Amino acid sequence: MPREAAAVGPFFALRTGGVAVGDAGPGAEGYVPLGAVYRTVGGRAAPPLLSRLDTVSATLRTDERRVAASLVFQGLAARLWSLALAPAALHGRVPDLRPDTLWWNPARMAPDDLWHPGPWRVHGEPAGLAGQLSHTGYAHLLPLHHAIRAACPVSGRLLWGNAASALAGSLRVLHDWCRTRGREDAADRATALVSALLRTPPLKAAGTLTTAPLAFRRRTCCLYYRVPGGGLCGDCALSRLPRSERGAGHSGGG
Repeated sequence: MPREAAAVGPFFALRTGGVAVGDAGPGAEGYVPLGAVYRTVGGRAAPPLLSRLDTVSATLRTDERRVAASLVFQGLAARLWSLALAPAALHGRVPDLRPDTLWWNPARMAPDDLWHPGPWRVHGEPAGLAGQLSHTGYAHLLPLHHAIRAACPVSGRLLWGNAASALAGSLRVLHDWCRTRGREDAADRATALVSALLRTPPLKAAGTLTTAPLAFRRRTCCLYYRVPGGGLCGDCALSRLPRSERGAGHSGGG
């Protein structure tokens, strides 16, 4: 199941497989269980998450912490949604990706940033695919939402907009991949699953998904335009750059 999903693209792939007897485990390679990344102590975010924010701030050359926080959240949301959505659409099964069994390396990029060393299991509860997908996604996104806001003052509504945008982005990539391979059933299943998630809180008010053609328009902005050289994303709520940003050398989008 992970192998076919990985063929969709790097955001749909992750490192799998156990650790040999005597090996130090994922921690020896800089990986941390996502459950530990999400935990806050005394209202302060965990060091791996703070380190990732520092890295993203430096890479994007921005001194606005909230911009880095927004993009870190969106990047992880895109990874997590993709890992759950592809198997659900392609095989009708949602993998069990609990935060304490999925390891993250904040210094690496997809697909090498996530590692699931344990046995590959699927959800068995009778909640239906949409319910299982929701359970898997929010097991991560709810505590990540809290942890990001502990790391930096950033709008909670903006972050849920990022989660919706990430989910819609995963759908677009997967939908196109399925259609080009004659997997209309999987493309339709993915669309139905994402539509169901976007109709329920906390994503219900985050944006609008249309299916003919497939497109998403969010109701918030991820702040990418505030990155030097950045611009408006294709699904942004803004139709043009704020007046203060015009002529500031921004171009493109992400």
